[in-house]
Amino acid sequence: MLAQQRQAAIVARVRSDGGVRVADLVADFGVSDMTIRRDLEALAERGLLAKVHGGATLTHPGSTNEPGFAAKAVQQRPEKTAIAERAAAFVQPGAAIALSAGTTTAELARRLVDVPALTVVTNSVPVADIFYRADRSDVTVVLTGGQRTPSDALVGPIAAAAISSLHPDLLFLGVHGISERAGLTTPNLMEAEVDRALVAAAGKVVVIADHTKWNTVGIASIARLDQVDHLIIDGGLPFAAQLVLTERVGELIVVEVDGE
Repeated sequence: MLAQQRQAAIVARVRSDGGVRVADLVADFGVSDMTIRRDLEALAERGLLAKVHGGATLTHPGSTNEPGFAAKAVQQRPEKTAIAERAAAFVQPGAAIALSAGTTTAELARRLVDVPALTVVTNSVPVADIFYRADRSDVTVVLTGGQRTPSDALVGPIAAAAISSLHPDLLFLGVHGISERAGLTTPNLMEAEVDRALVAAAGKVVVIADHTKWNTVGIASIARLDQVDHLIIDGGLPFAAQLVLTERVGELIVVEVDGE
């Protein structure tokens, strides 16, 4: 395959899936890692995609743009790892927890599979799959059901109704955006409804989000900042934003990222 054909196929995949990973492209096209990275560099220079750590995504997302799970999974991976490791310290054996959909909550799920006797409520297909593959007989997973979104969340009235009858001790909530004006937001209207149900059901709300979510605003509101008991975020968050969030949320926890 010529470079031009390969690059056209990469752009088509980004537009279809919302993003791509370098490792997947290497395997699919049978070329070297360096070749794919040169392709992404060339396409980014032409404004056809945006390079991110480990891959590429769409450019210029709007308030209703919702990248797929695979696209988001390659973004800010060191930050998500550090945030998930800190969040895992909140979970004790025997706890009943809820995990919303998202790549950061999926990172957290990977760190909770060895915690005994958990009950896990989730509307995330990847999160449920992580616990399923761990094959723990002492862990109960409640997957809500519902309509599947591009980010592999299950949404709609079935999901919201299932959540409203449950009362987890902790909710770990991933979000699309955080802002002083709009609070916590998402680009998906039905996902906002389910996330609001999760917030209402939980004893405490722990938001886990990397610094790029600051001043990003999706079309639909989930919760006010003062409804957040703990916000775990990485040190890339601007100092001015840290001051705002310290005043507005119950506790702001800023984690260090390896290599910073």
